[in-house]
Amino acid sequence: MSPMSAPPAPPSRPCVAIVGGGPAGLMAAETLARGGVAVEVFDAMPSVGRKFLLAGRGGLNITHSEPSERFLTRYGARQEQIAPLLDAFGPEALRAWVEALGIATFTGSSGRVFPEGMKAAPLLRAWLQRLREAGVRVHVRHRWTGWDADGALRFATPEGERHVRADAVVLALGGASWARLGSDGAWVPLLAARGADVAPLRPANCGFVAASPRAADGRGWSEHFRSRHAGEPLKGVAMGVAGHAAPPRPGEALITADGIEGSLIYALSAALRDRIEADGRAVLHIDLAPGRSAERVLAEVSHPRGSRSLASHLQSRVGLAGVKMALLRECADADTLADPARLAAAIKALPVPLAAPRPLDEAISTAGGVRFEDLDDGLMLRAAPGVFCAGEMLDWEAPTGGYLLTACFASGRRAGEGVRGWLAAALNRID
Repeated sequence: MSPMSAPPAPPSRPCVAIVGGGPAGLMAAETLARGGVAVEVFDAMPSVGRKFLLAGRGGLNITHSEPSERFLTRYGARQEQIAPLLDAFGPEALRAWVEALGIATFTGSSGRVFPEGMKAAPLLRAWLQRLREAGVRVHVRHRWTGWDADGALRFATPEGERHVRADAVVLALGGASWARLGSDGAWVPLLAARGADVAPLRPANCGFVAASPRAADGRGWSEHFRSRHAGEPLKGVAMGVAGHAAPPRPGEALITADGIEGSLIYALSAALRDRIEADGRAVLHIDLAPGRSAERVLAEVSHPRGSRSLASHLQSRVGLAGVKMALLRECADADTLADPARLAAAIKALPVPLAAPRPLDEAISTAGGVRFEDLDDGLMLRAAPGVFCAGEMLDWEAPTGGYLLTACFASGRRAGEGVRGWLAAALNRID
């Protein structure tokens, strides 16, 4: 048969590059591979899923079992944008997906959902095996550095610079916390240069530096308090943010060398950070006796104490001791401690001034990123057709408790579906 009469060659499969091997990137890869697309995953680290594995060290909290209406509120100002992602792949779908990997899940007493064994490594191993079987190829030690003049992706590798062409790209590069695990925010200027609108990256789910009135320079704690209580848990308390109408949240925190952190602080971190940005400082209100009403506390502290010390009196009447008593002395002045009404008010809402959030790299997660207004419904950049974004590099935030991972998985799935739709539309245009 002559070349002129030879049948046309079968069309080659489209190839998509996924940059970033965390939950969002790997979920996009799985979604695409399932649709018959050739997928290449590139990650800067020696192995994928580094931050995912770190998250699982204390027990991998994959999602939460609370009702969907309440679950959605955890995404604050971005509820409207996150809602369709969760409608397509929410907590129940995520649990079913984990169990399809052969790993059972269970709900803890707090409503948080964990894989059996609570570890991330077995889940990641099973997932990577399934991706390999689907034909997904993973390239590690490939640090993305942008695009070349012809539109190919540029990667810095141990063997030198590599250029990769792809029919579409999913960027799932994380935020800018825990840079040693690969999320360093270096992508921000690269996307800005392509016309993307990127909200400034800020710490989320982070600790804070105190501004104790007894600190020598107005930051941190006094040396007396720091030397005795740094590293000590603060349990049996409730906290709120001055100026916010939300009722105090119960929980616990951890006193650090210069401030405070922990799960309860992380839940309030967005409000605290925003208040510091607006006013230069924030005030954390700590209820040191959440099990007692304000009226009962006032009655107890007003009881004559005779020759007993204030510490002994408050321990016997209100149950304050140890770090709670020390924190009260650290943040309340002498006049407050001497006046029963003011003392009772301080016990129920001790004002703890905060000067600043801890540095971005220390935060559990990142706020800010590529604005949803700059993306279409498939999470493709309007300014860069064929370039999709997913995961923590999008402009949203949520507290710990399974909400972060759920939205990362859901956005990766949406980006994968968005790529498939865009490729199909492009093929139809060619036909």
